[in-house]
Amino acid sequence: MVTALVVRHVSAGRVGAVVGRNLGALRSGASYWLVLVSGFFEPLLYLLSIGVGVGALVGRIPLGDGRVVSYAVFVAPAMLAASAMNGALAETTFNFFFKMKYAKTFEAILATPVRPVEVALGELSWAMIRSSFYTAAFLVVMVVLGLAEPLWAVAAFPATMLVGLAFGAAGMAMSTLLRGWQDFDLMNAAQFSLFLFSGTFAPVRDYPPVLEAVVVATPLYHAVELVRGLALGQPSWALVGHVVYLAVMMVAGLWFAAGRIQRVLCA
Repeated sequence: MVTALVVRHVSAGRVGAVVGRNLGALRSGASYWLVLVSGFFEPLLYLLSIGVGVGALVGRIPLGDGRVVSYAVFVAPAMLAASAMNGALAETTFNFFFKMKYAKTFEAILATPVRPVEVALGELSWAMIRSSFYTAAFLVVMVVLGLAEPLWAVAAFPATMLVGLAFGAAGMAMSTLLRGWQDFDLMNAAQFSLFLFSGTFAPVRDYPPVLEAVVVATPLYHAVELVRGLALGQPSWALVGHVVYLAVMMVAGLWFAAGRIQRVLCA
């Protein structure tokens, strides 16, 4: 019922206007381009230093289907999922918070016919575009380095879009609750913890049972497993569960963020 009510009041044109506003800001800000491009290199450097460098010491990793792959092949899809997460969160946390609390951008937008849910959808769409820029470039690097087959890389791209949407929605929801810039320290600590302990650098089955249970409940684990399963050519019904988890995360985050924008800015 709630979803149907939200969809009925959404205008694609107004959502597009919010995206267009962000695109206009991108064109007029040279520094934003530097930030946008620099965000691609962090996961790439992790891949080269850990996946390739440390991988020479680790050796080969067994997969669930009986195959054995190099450590770089194992790590690369996880870096891809992390790239999608980081790109989306960068847009819907720091930038979203600044526009909402200090620049008063959303207050100006809401003075037009644009509704709070359309602001949330527009910001989420823009975050997904930024995230997709990172992941598309990263997939090209994976194919060039021989870490993924071209067809499976294409299959993994929609999965990275879903990852970006899920984390983008969650980032918006969290940003509406932040009190000040100091709270970003807690968010960054949580984000980095997810990056380290989500099956990114080692199979989750190698963790202690208690830690494994905690990791399996976290969102980046599902993102990594979904992207890794497709990038490495391991389609299975288990991937459907990861898709459902991320889809629910996206809808819940979007619904919460839209409600908070309504309460905070339209009260």
